[in-house]
Amino acid sequence: MASSDSDPFVLRAAEAADIPAVTVLINSAYRGESSAMGWTTEANILQGRRIDEAGLARVMAAPDTMFLLCFQDDRLIGSVQLQKVSEGVGYLGMFVIRPGLQGRGLGRRFMREAEATARRRWGVTRMTMSVIGLRSELIAYYQRCGYTLTGERLPFPFEDGLSTALVDGIYLAVMEKDLALAPAQ
Repeated sequence: MASSDSDPFVLRAAEAADIPAVTVLINSAYRGESSAMGWTTEANILQGRRIDEAGLARVMAAPDTMFLLCFQDDRLIGSVQLQKVSEGVGYLGMFVIRPGLQGRGLGRRFMREAEATARRRWGVTRMTMSVIGLRSELIAYYQRCGYTLTGERLPFPFEDGLSTALVDGIYLAVMEKDLALAPAQ
């Protein structure tokens, strides 16, 4: 049976034991053949892995950081990095829904829950994110979710050695959302 936007899901914080499964999920949504099932693929502009287990463990261990996992019928279907970056400001990163389940409204619901979690946990009133600037369809999605481009551009982090550019001009566009304008969850 196909999932829909009204199907229930369960959220919980990731633990160290989740690192292998979360690494596979993140890489499946962004890179490789499985990512082509969804629309979040980066495979046409980058090759390699999005993250490895050691990198995910480092991100998870950072201060004021958590990964929120989304399960449906005991199956991991989504993951998102949440971080308090300063007083009142959070960061939302590595946001994924399993590629075969994208486009059904699950991502939008999961994002609202992730934002509400950051608001409850750290009192953030503004959420930021960085998106590959060449991904106009992804930027448009986040704009529909209430995020706006700030005009700030960051270099893409190639120093981890996991990714290789397939095109020129890859950068990260910074987006933000005023959570005070969003309905509370």
